[in-house]
Amino acid sequence: MKVEIWSDVMCPFCYIGKRRFENALDKFDFKDKIEVTWKSFLLNPDLETDPDISIDQYLADKKGWTLDYAQKLNQQVTAMAAEVGLTYNFDKAKVANSIKAHRFSHFAKKHNKGIEAEEALFKAYFTDGKNIDDNGTLIELGVQMGLDATQIEQMLLNNTYAEEVKQDLIMAQNYGIQGVPFFVFDNKYAISGAQPPQVFEQTIAKAFNEWQQNNNQMALETIEGASCGTDSNC
Repeated sequence: MKVEIWSDVMCPFCYIGKRRFENALDKFDFKDKIEVTWKSFLLNPDLETDPDISIDQYLADKKGWTLDYAQKLNQQVTAMAAEVGLTYNFDKAKVANSIKAHRFSHFAKKHNKGIEAEEALFKAYFTDGKNIDDNGTLIELGVQMGLDATQIEQMLLNNTYAEEVKQDLIMAQNYGIQGVPFFVFDNKYAISGAQPPQVFEQTIAKAFNEWQQNNNQMALETIEGASCGTDSNC
């Protein structure tokens, strides 16, 4: 069964939602039957990368908040992240456009490293304070995952996988997705936001049970004719 997840690297609730979903999936008896695919979403496609400004100041300027208010909100999110074992260091985080990171994620997906790439990007941004719009950073992350440095560099220089990112955005628009994280289960059920683990557990089970029933049905439209069967005289 397919589970598609739309997210943006700079979204703090996406990392939290990722971990809550994974914790719920770990408890599911048939987790080996679940295929997870990450999709791109751009919260601020026109954002200009500026490593010299803090995330707190960026949010204050963008939202019209005071710096103190922005800091308090990020402290609350940091506490929420800690509840699922994540470490957020907003004081180290770099304001960065995420388009390159999404292209890197698609590149990794083509090499069966998509889920690893999402985890690496989130950790780089929220925990390690790395610039996810920097080619050197993305190459370093890729090499740590076993990907080829030269291929990553060429991909970044040639704007490869930009079309894949665009297609994810179009699909999100078709679904009416306006915020992330957004989880779609078997194209039938959706969860918006970093919901409590039990919400993920219930939705995974419900979607899977229906998927399993549909896939176990082998009904065929049959044109009947002369034949031998278990109840015939053949």
